[in-house]
Amino acid sequence: MTIKEAQFDYVLRLADNAFILGHRLSEWCGHGPILEQDIAMTNIALDLVGQARALYQYAAELEEGGKTEDDLAFLRDVGEFRNVLLVEQPNGDWACTIARQFLFDACNYLFYRELTNSKDDHLSAFAEKALKEVTYHLRFSSEWMIRLGDGTEVSHQKMQNALNDRWMFSGELFSPNETDRILTAEGIGVDLEKIKPLYNQKVTEILNRATLQKPKSSWMQKGGKEGRHTEHLGHVLAELQFVQRAYPGLEW
Repeated sequence: MTIKEAQFDYVLRLADNAFILGHRLSEWCGHGPILEQDIAMTNIALDLVGQARALYQYAAELEEGGKTEDDLAFLRDVGEFRNVLLVEQPNGDWACTIARQFLFDACNYLFYRELTNSKDDHLSAFAEKALKEVTYHLRFSSEWMIRLGDGTEVSHQKMQNALNDRWMFSGELFSPNETDRILTAEGIGVDLEKIKPLYNQKVTEILNRATLQKPKSSWMQKGGKEGRHTEHLGHVLAELQFVQRAYPGLEW
């Protein structure tokens, strides 16, 4: 794999993470537990889709194949997506959504903070802008982890069950593949081993405040970075890509 191929794969992964998670969160629109949180979740979804669009545009430039951001978002099949498995998991109830969001946000915040130092000027500038949004995302999901975990007996149990369910997908966030290793060596990508201790520290801090127990299992699911996904991504793409595939080349 060349450096340029690795760059394309890397940017595509970041875009896919934001795109798929943004869509998942958009499914809460009109269904939030209260109006304020309904609006907040929709705004976070908009942040993520906006990030995805900027990244897809850059990925298209790197590929130099004449593709557009729409081609990358709507005309790739499941095996061509590079998002981590965590973001494609179903929303479930509010606790499940918050657990998924917190585990991703805690990593995403540290990741983008470190990416501001990338030798890729485009990525570092993007990270600096995105960091403002993901800082809020982490604060939002952390507050809800604490609110539910340290709430009633029922909310505590729901939050603990949700954390137990999502935990096995969190390890992939820090599982480097060939793309990560190439770009880390070049000073372009983020050293996942460097930010992992900070992630563990943040997660432990919030779980302690939420009176939640960190799951003991160390076994983790992975494969999304290489295009091996759960069955859930196919259902997501069937919904996301329907119009573009039903009416190819349509101009709005």
